[in-house]
Amino acid sequence: MAEPRACPECLRRSWLLSSLGPYVERIATGEPGSRSPELLRLSNEDLVEVAAPKVAAQLLARVEAMPDRHLDEELVAAQCWACCRHGDLYPAHLRDAADAPWALIGRGDPSLLDGLEPFGTVTIVGARRATSYGREIARDLGRDLAGAGMIVVSGLAFGIDACAHRGALDAAGRTIAVLGCGPDTAYPAAHRSLWRRICEQGLVLSEFPPGATPWRWTFPARNRIMAALAGMTVVVEAATRSGALITTDLAADLGRDIGAVPGPVTSRASAGPNNLLAGGACVVRDAQDVLDAMLGPGASRIERAGPPLDEALATVLAAVEAGEGTCDGVAAALGLPGPDTAGALARLEALGYVSCSPMGTYSRTLLSAP
Repeated sequence: MAEPRACPECLRRSWLLSSLGPYVERIATGEPGSRSPELLRLSNEDLVEVAAPKVAAQLLARVEAMPDRHLDEELVAAQCWACCRHGDLYPAHLRDAADAPWALIGRGDPSLLDGLEPFGTVTIVGARRATSYGREIARDLGRDLAGAGMIVVSGLAFGIDACAHRGALDAAGRTIAVLGCGPDTAYPAAHRSLWRRICEQGLVLSEFPPGATPWRWTFPARNRIMAALAGMTVVVEAATRSGALITTDLAADLGRDIGAVPGPVTSRASAGPNNLLAGGACVVRDAQDVLDAMLGPGASRIERAGPPLDEALATVLAAVEAGEGTCDGVAAALGLPGPDTAGALARLEALGYVSCSPMGTYSRTLLSAP
């Protein structure tokens, strides 16, 4: 594997972006020409002149004066490493993007970048306020894709992102979290334990240096990295104006595939993916659909069978499959005592055959019986 190294010029770019955080915050908007991915295509001199013209000279001088040794020491102190667009470890398909980050700063296993290819990488994004349906689908996708050898990329955010990472970790697979702050910072803070697991078992990436503060503009900026790393970006749930859809726009601009998980037409959380499907995105019902779209039908098969069921559990499961969605309904249909039925449903949920909504209704999962 190539040794993680970044040239001083590219590392200084990362520290410059961190210094420009509050200045870019004022000018980065959703208007063409002022979106953060577009701004980041500018050279150091042009970016500073656009974002902070009154202090441009001072900011550039301060960053240029940083000793090379100091840059390396900052990385080591934060238990991080870096690679840049001039090195072999930097992904070739990311380097080709017009707004590619000059350097990637990582915490975790750098070998995940070694030989990283779009056809072996999937980005999963979606709503922060995800429904139980969306969370379950995202975790299943993360687990099954990672189990099939794919690298799962997401952004560590609440909702869909976190579930995709957790699914990949459940399968002891590979996952990459791309952050809009320094890679040494768990953001959001509530995901510190998940961030730590990814650092230990996968990789946390950023174009910002250790200690860098997140800003609103840094999240669409990190989305362009997530879109460029993967051959397909999959949206699980997203409202019509969700930030997750920014990632699909960026992926489409790069010629990457777009996938979307269909949802109820009455659900606001599924409006984004349903619109993508109407526009021609790949239908993603499960991980097999993703593999078929990326690798070709039948190139890689996923077989998920649950643990064996005794006759009593199989009978209760059959009732759920027949449409009985409540404990009382199953008990009445089968003529079973309520406590016995509740116990059987709890066991089926623990085994992964059914899921229970916050309202107490049960539905069949995609897990097949052996």
